[in-house]
Amino acid sequence: MSHMAREAAEAPEAVARFLQRNGKTLSEIGAHLRRRPPPVIITSARGSSDSAAGYFKYLAEILTGVPCSSVGASVVSVYGAKLQLKSGLCVTVSQSGKSPDIVALQDAAREAGALTVALVNVEDSPAAHAADVCLPLHAGPELSVAATKSFIVSLVAGAAIVAHWLDRKDLLAAIEALPDQLAKAAEMDWPEAVALAKDAESLYVLARGPSLPIAVETALKLKETCAIHAEAYSIAEVMHGPLELLGEGFPVLAYSPEDGARKSSRESLGKMRQTGASVLVAEEGGLPFARTGNSLLDPISIIQTAYRFVEATAVARGRDPDRPRLLKKVTETV
Repeated sequence: MSHMAREAAEAPEAVARFLQRNGKTLSEIGAHLRRRPPPVIITSARGSSDSAAGYFKYLAEILTGVPCSSVGASVVSVYGAKLQLKSGLCVTVSQSGKSPDIVALQDAAREAGALTVALVNVEDSPAAHAADVCLPLHAGPELSVAATKSFIVSLVAGAAIVAHWLDRKDLLAAIEALPDQLAKAAEMDWPEAVALAKDAESLYVLARGPSLPIAVETALKLKETCAIHAEAYSIAEVMHGPLELLGEGFPVLAYSPEDGARKSSRESLGKMRQTGASVLVAEEGGLPFARTGNSLLDPISIIQTAYRFVEATAVARGRDPDRPRLLKKVTETV
């Protein structure tokens, strides 16, 4: 078994550990945000962590209406901008907590008057020490270059912040039940998707809303581990240009849980099928995924199963999913 497969399978336990060990801190963050609701939220992250931040963005904007933006770290680290974030919220997401530009953006946000919250897997890291509040992911070591369990815990952490902020009992209950649902998701397979992707040179991964960052993460993992030119788009955005690339047999993987975008997504995916494209969809009656009891959380269970698909595809293509040719585990940028 590859490190990637083993580590992804550890995600349900890692999520349970995160929730158990951070319960008090999450409650305190929620109480603070209710007392002093931020007028704006920014996130500081790169790579897979930025996709986790993107999921948090959708949940925050859908449920609170507060604008949330992933700010380019270079705005501060390279261009020296002074941020205007009085009473705002800055959420840093990083497996290592070491990249200088990510830390610089967090520092600038704090100096500008924002509450800084760091979601990091390495507690003894610059981002963890410099934040107002640190939420250790407790995902445990990851040996594979491709992050999996730390990404899933980061998704849960973002969802938990929003749920505690709003004191949403239904969402909090669904989050507490996630370890069991993720354990089910970790046993599911998508052999049809492996068959679709194993000989592909290019591929689309599509979604809308909270599922879109999950599509971005899937496409990134297909690039990293399988060397497939996989591109992620909003299902809506495909209709504004990328549709032109579709044709007979073009592989398309889509995520379409039962949320507010379901109806429009089904219509757009139907048009894509009319081009002759080979379209597979994680949906009711399609590629299986574990229901979480809240459609906003279903993207988390989808990526749990998608990691199995990506790892199996890499192996089917004769690649080592743990050791991409040109990548390393920790990437530090300025």
